[in-house]
Amino acid sequence: MSKLVECVPNFSEGNNKKVIDEISKAISQTKGCLLLDVDAGSSTNRTVYTFVGSPEDVVVGALNAAKIAFQFIDMAKHKGEHPRMGALDVCPFIPVRNVTMQECVYSANLFGKCLADELHVPVYLYGEAALNESRRSLPAIRAGEYEALPEKLEKAEWTPDFGPATFVPRWGATVTGARKFLIAYNINLLCTKELAHRIALNIREQGRSKNQPGRLKQVQGMGWYLDEENIAQVSTNLLDFETTPLHVVYEEVCKDAKDLNLPVVGSQLVGLIPKKAMLDAAEFYIKKENIFILEEEHKIRLVINRLGLDSLSPFSPKERIIEDMVKDDREKDSLVSLSLHTFVQKVGARSAAPGGGSVSAAISSLGAALGCMVGLMTYGKRQFEELDPVMRQLIPPFHQAMNQLIAIVDRDSLAFSSYMDAMKLPKQTPEEKERRTTAMQLGLKNAVDVPFSLAEKINSLWPFLKEMAQHGNIACKSDIQVAVKALEAGVFGAYFNVITNLKDITDEDFTQQMHRNISYFLEEAQKNTTVILDNLDKRAT
Repeated sequence: MSKLVECVPNFSEGNNKKVIDEISKAISQTKGCLLLDVDAGSSTNRTVYTFVGSPEDVVVGALNAAKIAFQFIDMAKHKGEHPRMGALDVCPFIPVRNVTMQECVYSANLFGKCLADELHVPVYLYGEAALNESRRSLPAIRAGEYEALPEKLEKAEWTPDFGPATFVPRWGATVTGARKFLIAYNINLLCTKELAHRIALNIREQGRSKNQPGRLKQVQGMGWYLDEENIAQVSTNLLDFETTPLHVVYEEVCKDAKDLNLPVVGSQLVGLIPKKAMLDAAEFYIKKENIFILEEEHKIRLVINRLGLDSLSPFSPKERIIEDMVKDDREKDSLVSLSLHTFVQKVGARSAAPGGGSVSAAISSLGAALGCMVGLMTYGKRQFEELDPVMRQLIPPFHQAMNQLIAIVDRDSLAFSSYMDAMKLPKQTPEEKERRTTAMQLGLKNAVDVPFSLAEKINSLWPFLKEMAQHGNIACKSDIQVAVKALEAGVFGAYFNVITNLKDITDEDFTQQMHRNISYFLEEAQKNTTVILDNLDKRAT
């Protein structure tokens, strides 16, 4: 799949539609850039743009947008609720797919240098791109905001990383860098700005001072008032949503609001959000309320409801969750998107891929799906209601596995294709031969890793399948039997695919370890298949 970087430039203009639209046009008309979201705020007088593309393309897109801002935005006249120091205030680069953080650091450096050279403005590096620790934090660089820049730029410790150490009144200064996915998240309160800020000071990591830190790690926060909505907000940035998840921020604000007798009236996401952040929040509320939900769509709806994400405006997952918006072109032609009839025809065609690996993954996913089906045919039925707690534990692993295994259908085909591409590399010179050999070895290891992960996933299902065979609806006995054999067949297919590719891999440690592990998975599959089928035969019909 192609490399994908997210760029989220924040421009200090949130009211002038012409300027907002011109910047949007500059991004969307840049080759290779896909503009995903434009979030303009009137009170903040700030617009957050979110777009994606290759590491090279997003740098060009950000530069094109900055040039438009340079023409239209005058910071000497700017006022707004949000802290700011420049017309293009901050421009982070974030790894999304097949891109390392180091590549994003390079993009930030390239962008910063080009911006300074072309517009002659001061540029600072922050986050993972920071050249010294004192500039890692965005609030630290932005301290004093635009108004403090004339004096700040005269100090040696605030010499820009790129560009002149001179004050440019129309522009101010820009901060660029590389970071993890940041979630801009605001919680709505019916109170004053001061009370909202009081709560923000309690929860943000910085707290009130070094001696009075806040409760939540990797969270920035402040309170402000939205005149257009007539509400206050605790405005937060989640710098690492896996350290402090979305729902934790919401629940902590609710706790403080309750202590102050303040009503919380929903919340607001600014820009986009990774699907994992939404699903993590869903799992929290599912566990907290002891409810049972399987489908991703339903989990997303639960989070929208519990956090009140649609309190200020409609929340459309297809327009706000980044994975739902960004599709690789090759996904349109994926094997799993084909009809069953076409997939079978492709397998039967005169081509090495899709082959046994993809078929093994397809069979396995059907086996997991049958396990899920049997659980659902048991759960919620009055005659089996005493088994509801058991089914709640057994169904999710099968539901999750059937989705993960079906994805391996395409992964296996692509892994084999990468090896075939390596074989086509030139081999005229010693250097070319070495490059070709290295690429072929990497391709082979990838071709081994995919079926190995298939067998590993199936191996995790045997304990659940044993219980399902013991407790599941007896009317579905034959379905469990088919599920067992389908999963066993998947491991057989994975085993032979791994063994076939191992013979040409020169890394002996890798080969021996893989051979031991895949042999173990095969033995477990054979043993568990026998045990489960025997247990099913003993169950009364």
